[in-house]
Amino acid sequence: MDFELFRNEIVALIGDNGAGKSTLIKIITGLYSPNGGEIYIEGDRISSLNPKTAREKGIETIYQDMALFNVLDITANLFAGREIRRGTFLLNSKEMDRQAKEALDKTGITLGSTLRQQVGELSGGQKHAVTICRAVYVSGSPGVILMDEPTAGLGVKESNKLLEIIKKLKEAGKSIILITHNLDHASEVADRFVVLRGGKKVGEKLGGKTTNVELVEMMVGAVDSKAG
Repeated sequence: MDFELFRNEIVALIGDNGAGKSTLIKIITGLYSPNGGEIYIEGDRISSLNPKTAREKGIETIYQDMALFNVLDITANLFAGREIRRGTFLLNSKEMDRQAKEALDKTGITLGSTLRQQVGELSGGQKHAVTICRAVYVSGSPGVILMDEPTAGLGVKESNKLLEIIKKLKEAGKSIILITHNLDHASEVADRFVVLRGGKKVGEKLGGKTTNVELVEMMVGAVDSKAG
């Protein structure tokens, strides 16, 4: 497996179930150790990549289940484990609310609710906005964002809004790995497609220079192709 992600690029990582997408992502995020090979980040060889090191290197992941606390409000979810405090015991709620609103404004999505609303009451698209804010704007300034099926379960309108957020993240200088089964959505944003099958990279295509039919043929083994 040879896989590259360039600065300010969106790569759609595609393949059928069991192709190896999740395994590759877990290696990049440090959850799995590779059996061999080398990992480089900005030219530096990383001898041991674990979740803490990956985050320190600017890699953040947005999982399909979003890992939100439905019974907590928006601000509490954004700052879970990263609370801003006044002294040892008191939370600085005012500052967290200010930063939460600023982060949400950057997504371009209006929640139409107060920061005190429980996340469980939000729509799927609004929950994704909260998750993206937490990963991108609250945790620091990651250079690489991994998104696992971000539009799964969303309607047309919310999917389109989320795709616009992804485009804005690229405009802000982020590099994104997008795992998705929705080739139409991927075609909207991807600069490059990397196709996996049977645990191997079987080819890649540049965005705008391929078709869904060609990509599916690569996914199922009808044809292998390199970038073009």
